[in-house]
Parts: sequence; structure tokens; C-alpha cells
Amino acid sequence: MSTRIIAIGMDVHSTNYTLCAIEKRWLESDQYLGTVNVEPDVKNILKFIKEIEEYYRKDEIKVTCGYEAGGLGYTIQRELKEKGINCVIMAPTTMKRSSDQSVKKNDRRDARNIAELLIGGGYKEVYVITENDEDVKGYLRMRSDLVDQRKVTRQEISAFCLKYGEKYDGNTTWTGKHMEWLKKLKLRTIARETLDEYMIHLDHLNEQIKRIEERIEELSTRTEYVKEVKRLKCLLGIKTLTALSCIVEIGDFTRFKKPTDFAAFVGLVPGMHDSGDKGKRMPITKAGNSHLRKMLIESSSGICKGKVGYKSKILKERQKGNDPKIIAYADKGNIRLRKRYYHLIENGKNRNVAKTAVARELACFIWGMMTDNIERLPQV
Repeated sequence: MSTRIIAIGMDVHSTNYTLCAIEKRWLESDQYLGTVNVEPDVKNILKFIKEIEEYYRKDEIKVTCGYEAGGLGYTIQRELKEKGINCVIMAPTTMKRSSDQSVKKNDRRDARNIAELLIGGGYKEVYVITENDEDVKGYLRMRSDLVDQRKVTRQEISAFCLKYGEKYDGNTTWTGKHMEWLKKLKLRTIARETLDEYMIHLDHLNEQIKRIEERIEELSTRTEYVKEVKRLKCLLGIKTLTALSCIVEIGDFTRFKKPTDFAAFVGLVPGMHDSGDKGKRMPITKAGNSHLRKMLIESSSGICKGKVGYKSKILKERQKGNDPKIIAYADKGNIRLRKRYYHLIENGKNRNVAKTAVARELACFIWGMMTDNIERLPQV
């Protein structure tokens, strides 16, 4: 009895699944078996696989399914895995595509391209996090969405006031004084009512974000997170939100062989343009996990303040109770990151460029902390 290798590419949407099956042949061209369009239910995928098994009933078959990461998340992969079917999720930015695919694009072509990639390679597999991590990840991202909404609402309020010739002359906006100024503005009746509605919405967002942040602190004390969160908070710029985000977004840090691999995953390494014998460094790739990249760049802003080697009372409190080796590693990292920032600024680098460089090194220190590679500082 021979073993046949079958790849099933799946172009999946909320309204339908398009499945394409190809058999891998070793000494001749791969054999196209067929494409079907089915209702969006894993039972229909299993039925398609059953039909292939019946077609090759004299032989043993080994099936691998695959689909592009998207809005349907990990659900299909998990359901197929429960049924004993191997299924991979492909990272869209790593998938090789034929030259005409962007011009002639449809579900059948996409499904066939995925099947061909499963056989020939040319993609990177998405790491499937646990269901608990997925749930917490969704909660943390909801908080980020609400912060973005608050930012937009604040911009709308400022634009509305400016339209009526009112501009706050204080040093810092959205403080208690600024809010009091907004409440006391004298406007025409309907204009005042409009501003009041804006303010009600802003107050609601502030209260909601505060409540969610309190819940995030609770989530960070769960048994599976508490130790790692406590470790990461030893680093400057890393508080509960960023620490917990790193843990649930990544899952297993050991899947990155070296610190620069993790930095590349969050898109913080510079691109490279090679031409002939010359190579030119480009801006950061911005590939991979954009949510974590944004958080690490925000964290670097907290690092790029204060004296080198200075430890605030807040940082000392965060470090309390950790292994002395962890604290020593974090202290060395904090010193190096601040030195790095000031060195870049002194040499004429733009502040945002310097902060991004610090964020890249911070990612490397996070990798070291999460993989117990704390005996020496990471090479970046």
C-alpha cells in the first residue's frame, strides 16, 4: 500500500469556503484533483476529505489543509485538529504569489495557490496561541481600540472649539483645568448642546477605559501570567499592559532562535536594499505584529527620559520580589537602552529614529527575559 500526499488549499470567507485538492507526485507533475465551493462549515471540509479518501481507498492518504490568516482566526484550524486533520495557517505577507494573481484574482485561484504552497513551500506558518491567550489578547486589543476612539473624540472636540474661535491657551490639554475650561465655554445654545454631547461621550470612554485597565491588572495576576508579567515589568517602559500583551500575542518566545528574530517579527529591524556590491539600510520593515510594534515604540518613549542608571521608586517597586539575576539583567538593559538613546541623539539622529532603535533593542531584551537567556546581554 502506497501513501499519497494530498494538499487542500482553502480560501475561506464568512459566506463560503473554496477548497482545492492537489496530490504531490515525486517523479512527475503534481496532480490537480479538483475544486469545490461549499457552505462555511468545517463539516463540509471533512466531507470533501472523505470523498478523496474513498477515491483512493486502496491507498493510505496523508492530508494537509491550509488557509490564509484573516478574520476567521484560529477556529477552522482548531476544529480540524480536533478531528485529527493537520491544518496550517499561512501568514499573508510571507506567501509567494504568481505574477498574474494580483490581476486575475478569485477564490478558486487563491485556493489553488494555497494548495501549491502547501506542497512546494514559500510561506511561513502562523503560530496558534492557546484559547486563553486568544481571549485575553482580544480584551487587550479592545482597550487599544477604545483609546484610539478617545483620541479621535478629543480631536473632534478641539476642532469643534476652534471652529467657534475658542482655543485653550494652557500648557497641557485634557487635564482637569482644560476640562473645566471646556465646561465653562459660552457658546450659542445648540453649539453648547453639541459640545456637551461630545463631553458626555468622552467621559464615557474615560470611565470605560479606566474600568478595563483595572480588569487588565486582575488578568495579569492569573497563575499562567503572573510570574512572566512580574519579570517583564523590571524593564523600563514596560508596565502591566505591555507585559501582558507581549505574553498573549507571542505565546511561546522559544520559537524565535535569537533576539533579532523576535525584533524582526514585530517589524523593528531595518530593511536592506542590495544592489550589486553595495547595500543600503532602509527604514524598519513594519512587517509582522503591528500591535506589539506600536506598544514597544510607546514603551521606548518612557525609557528615553531621565539619567542613565537612575532607578525611580516606581521601578524599584515593580522589581521587588523578583530573582536578583532577573533584576540585574533588567538593570543592565535599562542602562544600555538609555545610553543608546543619548548616544544617537548626540550624533545627530532624529528623536523618533532614536526611539525606534531603542524599541528594537528593548524587544531583544524582552526575548532574553522570556527565554531565560539572561547570562549575557543580547547581541543586536
